[in-house]
This record gives sequence, C-alpha cells and structure tokens, in this order.
Amino acid sequence: MMNDEVRTIMDTNPRTTSPNKNVGELSLEMLNEGITQLPVVDNEELVGLITVHDLWKKYENKASIADLKVSDVMNTNIIRISPKDKIGTAAELFADRRFKTIPVVNRDNKLRGIITAFDIIKVTFKSEYSSPILYQEAFS
Repeated sequence: MMNDEVRTIMDTNPRTTSPNKNVGELSLEMLNEGITQLPVVDNEELVGLITVHDLWKKYENKASIADLKVSDVMNTNIIRISPKDKIGTAAELFADRRFKTIPVVNRDNKLRGIITAFDIIKVTFKSEYSSPILYQEAFS
C-alpha cells in the first residue's frame, strides 16, 4: 500500500481559492465550512497554500484586514508532490514535517489534487479492517 502511487487515493477535485480573493471573505468561508487549508491556484497553477494559521498571524498583526488579498497572506514556500509519487513518500512528509495537506501537481505545477494525512489513515485502516469499527460515516 505504501508503494502505491499518490494518485490512487488523492482528492482529484479539491476546493481551491484564488490569490485575488479577499481575506476577510475567505476566512469566514473557511470558518463556516471547517476548512483549515486551501491550495491557492491561478490558471490551474499552484501558487500557494493558505492556512488558518496564516490567517491568525495576519489578524494578530493587522488592525484591519479589509483590503488584504489571499496573495498577501498565503504561504508560497510549500511542499508539493506528483501523482506518481508513492503514498509512503507522502506519509513520511506528514510524519516528518507535520503537514496536514500536500498539494499534488504535475510537471507544469498544475494542481491535480491534494492528499491529506487522513487519506493515508483511511486507506491503511481499510487495508486492515473490512468494515469500520466505530465511525462508518468517516470511512465510507
């Protein structure tokens, strides 16, 4: 399972945001929908990642965020992997770097999906147990 390619378990239709989106508007959406991280995409190309931590830092340091855009807040120094990378590679990155989400891009840096630590937990659990023990809705 750890030698399978990331593309076999990645989310191929992740929610994304634009670098031009208003930070206040996005932060409310993320709060209301329980989203902690979003890839930032411009013309299919991954240009950054925005997290609730990034937003907290800006709220803490700015009196007003009314005029801020996602590009003012997003992290551009992000780890990314390809669809053909191994699940074990993603697992190692999650374990070593404490990420929650890793964008999956092709050679042209076009976003093709995301993989989360939960995706790996879920596929590992399913390989050991034929059906969920406690939380069936989480593993469906």
